Amino acid sequence: MPLFDFQCSACQAQFEKLVRSGDTPACPHCGSTALNKLEVSRLAPAGKIEAIRLSNRRAAQAQGLFNHYSPSDQARLLKGRSV
Repeated sequence: MPLFDFQCSACQAQFEKLVRSGDTPACPHCGSTALNKLEVSRLAPAGKIEAIRLSNRRAAQAQGLFNHYSPSDQARLLKGRSV
């Protein structure tokens, strides 16, 4: 099941949704089925669940970062990269 980005034609809300073949998605804000499919969303890292992802983003935001990686995550990700 691909994860698609949609924009609602009725209320202009943007959201992503898992869509099975043959399913007609509806806007979670207004319920309209008049949607524009924008693109296939990028895949989330394996093993990450929504609560953990949101927790990491809140922690990064509290530290004044513009991305969702904490300083320890950035150090871990950059470790081993040659400059």
